[in-house]
Amino acid sequence: MDMWDYKPGLTDLFDHDLPASVLGAQVLTGMTAGQARLPVAPSPWKFLQQGKSGRWVSELLPWTGKVVDDLAVIHSLHTDAINHEPAFLQMNTGNMVVGKPSIGAWLAYGLGSMNQNLPTYVVLNSKLVPGTGNFPITPRLWGSGFLSSRFAGVALRSQGEPVLYLNDPAGLNREARRAMVDSINIINQMTYEEMGDPETQARISQYELAFQLQTAVPELTDMGDEPGTTWELYGPEAREPGTFAYNCLLSRRLAERGVRFTQIFQRGWDIHNNAVSSTPKMCAVIDRACYALVTDLKQRGLLDDTLVVWGGEFGRTVYSQGGLTRENFGRDHHPRSFTTWMAGGGIKAGIAHGLTDDFSYNIVRDPVQVRDLNATILHLLGIDHERLTYKFQGLDQRLTGVEPASVVTALLG
Repeated sequence: MDMWDYKPGLTDLFDHDLPASVLGAQVLTGMTAGQARLPVAPSPWKFLQQGKSGRWVSELLPWTGKVVDDLAVIHSLHTDAINHEPAFLQMNTGNMVVGKPSIGAWLAYGLGSMNQNLPTYVVLNSKLVPGTGNFPITPRLWGSGFLSSRFAGVALRSQGEPVLYLNDPAGLNREARRAMVDSINIINQMTYEEMGDPETQARISQYELAFQLQTAVPELTDMGDEPGTTWELYGPEAREPGTFAYNCLLSRRLAERGVRFTQIFQRGWDIHNNAVSSTPKMCAVIDRACYALVTDLKQRGLLDDTLVVWGGEFGRTVYSQGGLTRENFGRDHHPRSFTTWMAGGGIKAGIAHGLTDDFSYNIVRDPVQVRDLNATILHLLGIDHERLTYKFQGLDQRLTGVEPASVVTALLG
């Protein structure tokens, strides 16, 4: 509600109690359930109408506002989870239970690889923003679950060498390394023929990929071939490895090299207090970089067949967590409604989908469950979510699970 869901009527309701009719029977987190009041905290930032579509966008996102006509903004996303870990899992794996494959792993399984030198699925975890939270994320968000481990995401490090032990040790040339990998793979193939464990085949492919990465990753991360216009577009932060801006540029380079799925994480959004100072910091980190990525892909003719999805695991409450003043307040977790946006890849650009009530609290039109979002993403990538299955524990497992999920046709171009 501080970035995308414009609610001008809240300005006059500062420090009023959230009406019981709006709250309903929702279970609150332990961080606000004990509060005597749930005082309304209107967004302190101005909203401006941007683009030909006239989309309302917060002043915190001046760069993203420039490409709003290329976006499909979804105001009515909702999730089943109210706490981080289950919400992370549902957004990334389609299920709040640990052990399911991530969406990137499902896509690697369903679509296969388009190159032999880089992973099909790459994860980029951006550096923390000074003065913001450090909520941990774990590899199970990009894991392969019950699928083969070769479909799991490969995380490139944000500091130091992107991949540890990538360089050959002194005295070992490429020919010797090639012979070593070939010999190991012969042994692994013998083991597979004896034991029949499919994970042995995954190990063979991973050894081969690791060998190819030794030349592919240095070329990928050598930004010396980028023209000056690239740095003007992405801004000075893109020159620092591990920043969100750098990772957005790196994701474009990955797309050019045939990597199917790249996922960028930026921690620091868990703003339970000091929202007035922390929210602008986080928006400044992602704003120009998101604009640059969409613009860059469009200029290079890549946006039509590249889908960009921006969002988080849930929203934040209209009421303040803790004390409320004009200068300081916090926002708790809010699963009932939040905003995400999509660009490229066959979406209908320049639209807004869904509507929340006057408190940005409940969805009143066109709800989109996380399962619906994932079904739509798969559809845009040419996959029927009901047919992308894997037999495990007696069930035809799907990213969208066994509960109802539908493609949001209104988002399709």
